[in-house]
Amino acid sequence: MKKSNKDNWSGRIDHHENRSSFRYHQIVDLVNIHTTNPSPNTCAIIGFECEEGVRRNNGRLGAAQAPNAVRSELAKLPWKSPETTRLVDIGNIQCDGNELEQAQQQLGDAVAETLTKEMTPIILGGGHETAYGHYLGVRKFIGEKASLGIINIDAHFDIRPYNEHSSSGTMFRQILEQDNNCSYFVAGIQRYGNTQELFDRADTLGVTYEYEENMHIGNMDKLTLSLENFINRHDAIFLTLCTDVLNAAFAPGVSAPSPFGLEPAVVRSIIRTVTSHKKTLSFDISEVSPSLDENNRTVKLGAYLTNEAITTFLGGKIHDSSS
Repeated sequence: MKKSNKDNWSGRIDHHENRSSFRYHQIVDLVNIHTTNPSPNTCAIIGFECEEGVRRNNGRLGAAQAPNAVRSELAKLPWKSPETTRLVDIGNIQCDGNELEQAQQQLGDAVAETLTKEMTPIILGGGHETAYGHYLGVRKFIGEKASLGIINIDAHFDIRPYNEHSSSGTMFRQILEQDNNCSYFVAGIQRYGNTQELFDRADTLGVTYEYEENMHIGNMDKLTLSLENFINRHDAIFLTLCTDVLNAAFAPGVSAPSPFGLEPAVVRSIIRTVTSHKKTLSFDISEVSPSLDENNRTVKLGAYLTNEAITTFLGGKIHDSSS
């Protein structure tokens, strides 16, 4: 784990003492996860500087630069959470060469330790292979017998074969074929972004999905109900966002830009719905690629969406309908 650089957390200061005037860079604490004490009501930033999975998947590179770039945009945003809350940054995990699986295991260990210390992991990828390391940590924390639900906001299923090697396009198939206590919901699937074989495989694996074309801000009630029903069937949930789900007009700096992607307001609504639930343990954002961006638009949007997750996590939980 590489300690985060304080230079990533800087910005305007409106007041040095009045907390209601503070921005992220005035709130965040850089900590060592191994030595810090348990800290409820805390979100913990974990960076995953890795794009080996994207490279193996023949995608456009650049996502390894995202964790620090997103931090720099988060730093400028106003801090809106209650005084009893806290934000910490535990640093970055780096992928050495092509050692993807080792980096994913390191991420899993960091996520599990963060959860054990009563903090909420906020993971800044990285390619979407980030999600497999995220999964390893959540599963380690909740144990093998607990029912785990994965909610993915994505244009793609990411359930390709992994016979030769894993990548940013295989991780959810890896999870579903290796974990009998796990289910998978994808919101934002594009009809022409996935082959028919992948749709057939999704049906075989029992994947729940919603098409991008059905998802707009005036038609969210049905999706919200589906998400809540999915959440209520599981003991724990984690949320993952692949930014290639967004319309390329808003997010050009991603591995696989989409002309028919979702509007940011729709993604924000899903994030709020899922992270407001008491069963949701963690969040990751992946495939922001600063080197492919235009005027920092995708990085800034990624920071704003991450802020939605943090603010909702720290703003209070709702109870599921079964409790």
